[in-house]
Amino acid sequence: MKHKKRIEVCLTNSLFGNYETENRTVVVADILRATTAVCTAFKNGAEKLIPVSTVAEARKMKEKGYIVAAEREGEKLDFADYGNSPFNFTEENVKGKTIVYSTTNGTSAMQMAGGASLVVIGSFINLSSLCGWLNEKGMAVTVLCAGRKGRFCLEDAVFAGALCEKLIQTGNFYSACDSAFASMTLWSSARSDLKGYLENARQRHRLKKKGLDNILDYTYTPDTTSVVPVLTGNCLVGYEHALQNKLL
Repeated sequence: MKHKKRIEVCLTNSLFGNYETENRTVVVADILRATTAVCTAFKNGAEKLIPVSTVAEARKMKEKGYIVAAEREGEKLDFADYGNSPFNFTEENVKGKTIVYSTTNGTSAMQMAGGASLVVIGSFINLSSLCGWLNEKGMAVTVLCAGRKGRFCLEDAVFAGALCEKLIQTGNFYSACDSAFASMTLWSSARSDLKGYLENARQRHRLKKKGLDNILDYTYTPDTTSVVPVLTGNCLVGYEHALQNKLL
């Protein structure tokens, strides 16, 4: 056991101050929709994403000439070029570009995690590649569920459970964390019909009410990309880019 690395799950960003960040990798998960969108952006060739927490920061970056993808409560901000749907991050829109990115919950969680030894972005669409990357790094892992305004979100916890299970199955990780066990229990219930199970998620109904739920099949389909976005300084980049440019 002593050679295995520990996995923990923080079920909402309002609890993150209770977790250690030194000598561990934090995986940020905001499944509907921020971290799925980030993985999609790098899948389609984005150079960098700059996460910012506030509307004021995003507006200022737009005034400086940056391309801005920003939303609040699911709606694209009036000054932004794009909103927060993964389908906004097409190759045509993002390839080779730097995008400033601001969302209701996800980008705040990314910045909150910034003091950890490593910060990476997780989603169902990069689940297996992320697991392989974390196994190779061999550090303790904390999954930070972004939640919504400090509250628990079902879809983030289910993803955390899927990731914890895959890591434990490698034989190189263990968990003594109630939140991790709870997340794995949720994943066990959801795995046979993920979309059906997550019909219960409140964020799914918020998106439906706004006509923004066309991304569900895409979001819940695992392993459609091998990208692992990492946070370096104030920017998200693909891991291979970070290595090539000696950013890690």
